This record gives sequence, structure tokens and C-alpha cells, in this order.
Amino acid sequence: MARAAVSDGIQMVAATPHVRADYPTRAAEMERGVAELREALAAEEVPLEVRTGGEIALDRLAILDGEELARFGLAANPSYLLLEFPYYGLPLDLPSQVFELRERGIGAVIAHPERNASIQALPDRMQHLVDLGALVQVTSASLDGRLGRAARKTAFRLIELGLAHLVASDAHAPDVRAMGMKAAADAVGNADLARWLTAEVPAAIVAGDQIPDRPRSRRRRLGRLF
Repeated sequence: MARAAVSDGIQMVAATPHVRADYPTRAAEMERGVAELREALAAEEVPLEVRTGGEIALDRLAILDGEELARFGLAANPSYLLLEFPYYGLPLDLPSQVFELRERGIGAVIAHPERNASIQALPDRMQHLVDLGALVQVTSASLDGRLGRAARKTAFRLIELGLAHLVASDAHAPDVRAMGMKAAADAVGNADLARWLTAEVPAAIVAGDQIPDRPRSRRRRLGRLF
């Protein structure tokens, strides 16, 4: 996967293992795994930087203490947490969770809502979360069509509505949702917008900088995808 990432033009990845009931990853376990991976990549001379992180299930927010959550900060930034959006149903308490995190100085990054049937039916349901300060992350395999037509259409609709801020691979294995970041960037059809989604916003999260303004999208080009 690391070699594939480098060949895809990726310089840095955030390791975001699941943190949920069926994968009860602890921060120490994640940190140990990332350290071992860094050593292995250095030994193999693979030029890829790996940052710590985690993909937090919503019900874990009330279970993990503040110190543990900070260690799961996205790309080693404790001011951002990657939250796993469910594939079915709408989490009614998510707005209050996003608000509470913001009150604690933590920005919520919502992972793969385009794969949720309720969001596919009405993508602008994400507007309230964005208004509360959440960032929305879509999956590269959604943009290039590997996850089906509904996910692809919804991902592009979120981008068109200004309700998507990052693209991530969500790669699980070399043969399970492979990186595909270049294909996703090409699919966007707007080089400035693709760079914002795949490089500028992630770089701001890594550096702890303010999220840069979104470039204007070419609505005509995006509309052709439907």
C-alpha cells in the first residue's frame, strides 16, 4: 500500500484504524503500529510519511477520555477528529456531538457520508453539520466510481454544493479500496478544486493552519457527470 501511495503521488498518509466496538483500537496500540510501520518504510527506503490518527465511531466519543481522543487526532493534530459516518440511518445526536467538540476546540471531520443511503437521497442534509463547523471527507473510490453509481453521484453532489472539503483513499489493503487518489483528483475535472480537496485542506489540518478558502468550481463540468 505504501509503494502504491508513492506511485500515486502521495507524500503523506494518516493511519486511521477503526475505533469502534468490533475494532476496539486503543491509542497506544495505534501509536505502536505507526512506529513499527515507519521503521519498516525507512528500512525499505519507501519515501512516505505516516502520521497517527483514528476513525472514531460516534458512540466512542462518550467512552474515550479527552487524552485518548487527543492521541487519535487526525494526522497527529489533536484539534481534529475523524468521525465515522454510519452507512445506514441518520445519527440524530451527531449535530450536538459536532457542537460539543467545537466547544472543546476540536473540529469534526465526517468520513464517507456519500455512502449513506439517507445522504444519497438528500445530500444537503449535510449542510447543518457543515454550518456547525464540521468538515466533510469523501472517499476517492466514490469519485472514480469503484463504490457504485449512487456513491459517485452523491460525492460529486456534495462537492457541487460546497459540502465536501477533503478526499481520502480509505484504503484498507492493497486489493481493498486501493489508493486511487490521482484518479479521484482527475475525476473532479477542476485542477484547482482537486488540489484544494487532496492537498491544501489536508496540509492545513497537518499544520494546524486555518482551512483555506475553497476555489470556485466549474459547475458545468461537474454537471456533466450526472
